[in-house]
Amino acid sequence: MARKKIEFRNNEGHLLAGSLELPEQVAKGYVLFAHCFTCGKDIGAASRIARQLAQHGFATLRFDFTGLGNSDGDFANTNFSSNVEDLIAAADFLRTHYQAPLMLIGHSLGGAAVLAAAEHIPEAKAIVTIGAPAAPAHVAHNFAEHVQTIDQQGVAEVNLMGRVFTIKKHFLDDIRELDLAVKIKQLNKALLVFHSPVDDTVNITEAGKIFSQAKHPKSFISLDDADHLLRKPADAEYVAATVSAWIDRYLHIE
Repeated sequence: MARKKIEFRNNEGHLLAGSLELPEQVAKGYVLFAHCFTCGKDIGAASRIARQLAQHGFATLRFDFTGLGNSDGDFANTNFSSNVEDLIAAADFLRTHYQAPLMLIGHSLGGAAVLAAAEHIPEAKAIVTIGAPAAPAHVAHNFAEHVQTIDQQGVAEVNLMGRVFTIKKHFLDDIRELDLAVKIKQLNKALLVFHSPVDDTVNITEAGKIFSQAKHPKSFISLDDADHLLRKPADAEYVAATVSAWIDRYLHIE
């Protein structure tokens, strides 16, 4: 396997940093991975899933959204819609320099983002969500005590997983306005939903909403005792192995 550092620009002109995990043989296809809210491309779950997918023959691009990790831009000026635009830009990069992604995988809020971006990436035949909310507005519960301040004053400093982020009102307005249910109903792609019944960040009922809103072909797999961030390597490896078997079945990849 090999890993290549990738850089590409989004629609705002910001340079985004990514890693492309390549298999030893010719890739069966390319995959685009979206990380969780305020995380980054190098979070354990993302890197382990990408490496495991490479072992199964799939090339996977993971990247830092604008203002996070090694990517340019100011996180305070981003929102859910800008994350979706970043995903579309990443797909454009793959399409131009390699192959368009045949599958989109999103973890947590990244799962909601790939569901929203899917209609703009026609070559993607399959969507995978991991611990994802059914609506982007769900993420506001992570800083619920600050929501009133943000609404009234337009901005607040929020501590998330030990790091301080600036959240502006336009972020709240954006996640409140998007009707993801409509996009899920019109997905017209194979869907695989992963969720843990003991996820204490995004309740498994959110996965139930995604699954019920989507049309077939769709599958739902429990992650048993996994935590939200898939901190145990075995959980990330299980996701990658299952995804590889699932996509072979649905997309008839040889």
